[in-house]
Amino acid sequence: MKSFFLETGANTGSHNMEFDLRLADESESESIYLRLYTWDPFCISLGANQSIESLDLKKLSDDGFDCVQRPTGGRAVFHSEELTYSVVINSGTFTPKGAYKQINEALLRGLSFFDPRLTDAGLENEEVNFKQHYNSVLSAACFSVPSRSEVKFDGRKLIGSAQRKTGNVILQHGSINTGDFHKRIVDYLILTPEEKKDLHSLLDDKTSDIRSITGEEVDLIKLRDAIVKGFRQEFKLGFEKLIKLEESLENR
Repeated sequence: MKSFFLETGANTGSHNMEFDLRLADESESESIYLRLYTWDPFCISLGANQSIESLDLKKLSDDGFDCVQRPTGGRAVFHSEELTYSVVINSGTFTPKGAYKQINEALLRGLSFFDPRLTDAGLENEEVNFKQHYNSVLSAACFSVPSRSEVKFDGRKLIGSAQRKTGNVILQHGSINTGDFHKRIVDYLILTPEEKKDLHSLLDDKTSDIRSITGEEVDLIKLRDAIVKGFRQEFKLGFEKLIKLEESLENR
């Protein structure tokens, strides 16, 4: 199986989501791609089936932030202090659940390489009743609850992920929280004051980030290298940096 690594830096929400889709569409058969990137400006992404009417777009724009719809499911994420990963697997040998778990195992390895204090991170074992959860207004934010096999630390969600499958191609991407700015998503959700208060408390209780765990600012270059190393070990593949594909996608 071929493996490739792309680092595309900071871009807008629309650019990042379009890039992930093009990467999935143009992926080679029997290949896996790992892409790492950030967001400029900070951006709220909504799940594919989530209404944009759930956001206060004027306040978001006035504050200098962006909004985009993801091609994957789930709920809203405020992409801010984070390193974002996307993985494209083009192979009939992977099931969505199997890929989801193995990708998160690779992320766990990467976290442990980044800082020994993160070796206590683990995967969520419980399956969430999303039909019931989505009936609550508190479900508007992705980080309000960890899904099965998502990465958590001390019971709190550390990495949020979403996935979709088209034919033999699996696209999965997610947010590795490096700081707690993502919790400000509450300020831009259309909720009552009481609902905002409850969601703030829920996110404080249910989410975490690397800076809060280590007490130190996060070196994104070091984190990038650790994540790539985690994928190399978990998938037993090289993940060599791919320049030509990156340039061809950027220039389209």
